[in-house]
Amino acid sequence: MRGREWARPVRPARREVLSALPELEQGRPPLLFVPGFGHGAWAFAEHWLEHAAGRGFPAYALSLRGHGGSEPAPEATLRAYTHDVTQVAAGLPRQAVLVGHGAGALVVRHALARYPARAAVLVAPVLGEWGTLGAALRRNPGGTLPALVGGGLRLSSRQLFSRELPDAEARRYAARLGRAGRRAQWQLLTHRDPEPAVGHPPVLVLGSPDDRVVPPAALIRAARRHGGAPLLFPGMGHDLMLDARWREPIDAILDWLEKEHTPA
Repeated sequence: MRGREWARPVRPARREVLSALPELEQGRPPLLFVPGFGHGAWAFAEHWLEHAAGRGFPAYALSLRGHGGSEPAPEATLRAYTHDVTQVAAGLPRQAVLVGHGAGALVVRHALARYPARAAVLVAPVLGEWGTLGAALRRNPGGTLPALVGGGLRLSSRQLFSRELPDAEARRYAARLGRAGRRAQWQLLTHRDPEPAVGHPPVLVLGSPDDRVVPPAALIRAARRHGGAPLLFPGMGHDLMLDARWREPIDAILDWLEKEHTPA
């Protein structure tokens, strides 16, 4: 245990965890999906949880404190979010694969320094780079500027989804978005790089070159940090798990786990 965790432990919080389990146990590692800021476990429960379970992977999705059905936490920090992930992962029946989306990918990177994950997947990762902030300011100044002074980050449906997703669905999903803690939003830009991962698990980075939140260059840099290249899905938006062609990225993740790193 690190000295800071002992001297200043993270306050416990009630956490929402949704799950979908295979009909037959196949010994495959559980997947823990970690949503980005403003999203909750519902974002993975729409499609990816049941799809992963249908392919034999126990699938769980966590709502970080202050998100979804978890306990409100307006002053939550990245450290508190990391605590949520490590605590839930440690309670799963087997060593888990951590899958983080958006800013949830940054939380996963911090969690990897505290939890010996089987593998990790960073989906459209928002890792606090200034280039990503610049892109957000250019494309959505009215929704981004308030977050820099303690307000809520507001993303439009067209920032999050491709035009293939019907407008009614895009608006419905966008209406469900909440907000991250004010301190966590600021720490997204000012945080230190995460400590080295425990056990050096394999890491897959994927996203879309047409993402209106994460520039292609940021995807490339994120993948290079882990010794690879990003797996790209042209024509999709930032929320790959909710977009019209949601099956393509989750099948790619499961194929990668089956063939390369975590055979049944």
